[in-house]
Amino acid sequence: MARSYVAEARRRVGPKRRRILPIIERLAAEHPDATIALRFRSDLELLVSVMLSAQTTDVNVNRVTERLFEKYRRPEDYLAVPLEELENDIRATGFFRQKTKAIRGTMRMLVEEFDGLVPHRFDDLLRLPGVARKTANVVVAERGEAQGIVVDTHVRRLSQRLGLTRQDDPVKIERDLMRLVPRRYWNVFPHLLIWHGRRVCDARRPRCEVCVVNDLCPASRAKASLAMPPSEMSPRSHRELSRKRP
Repeated sequence: MARSYVAEARRRVGPKRRRILPIIERLAAEHPDATIALRFRSDLELLVSVMLSAQTTDVNVNRVTERLFEKYRRPEDYLAVPLEELENDIRATGFFRQKTKAIRGTMRMLVEEFDGLVPHRFDDLLRLPGVARKTANVVVAERGEAQGIVVDTHVRRLSQRLGLTRQDDPVKIERDLMRLVPRRYWNVFPHLLIWHGRRVCDARRPRCEVCVVNDLCPASRAKASLAMPPSEMSPRSHRELSRKRP
């Protein structure tokens, strides 16, 4: 179990429900470009990209899919080649045998049950081979239909450091965040944490001295807050942020 900052948050920086909107607002201002790093042009490419992203970087996935998506355009294309050929095409993403099996199983189900289209229903996505809750969450969120909150390693780490959860299991973390984060921000919230985690809140050496939410974070090592004071967002600003696509 990772160290919990929830108790310290209550004592030092206040209840999480009072902090969550200022956290979202400040991170949105700090990272206006926070969006998904994977490159795709269709729902099918999005689904494949997310499936390939397990245990590797988005940069590496984009490098592989640049050629992959020129060769494989329809679900049938992934089934038309020998198993070994598809394995070689995605080998650089790691765990290529398991990923190949999952992708081919998913493509077969798309053809047989969904007319070759990526389903919209969250429960249908979860039925696809190799598609767990995180992958399904990413797909529906990118469609603007978030059913939950994506929890990756950055979201997990920052949620714990910010005292938003005391859980270590991604499913339980997501449950805590869904109760806390207003639904209109479910699409963008994970991207704000992901980009802040990449740029500022590093796993080993967090740069608390330049963090815009250091006065709202019980894990902050900054002696004096350099963060901007909380602002009062207008209803229009809230609407614009809630419409922002990750």
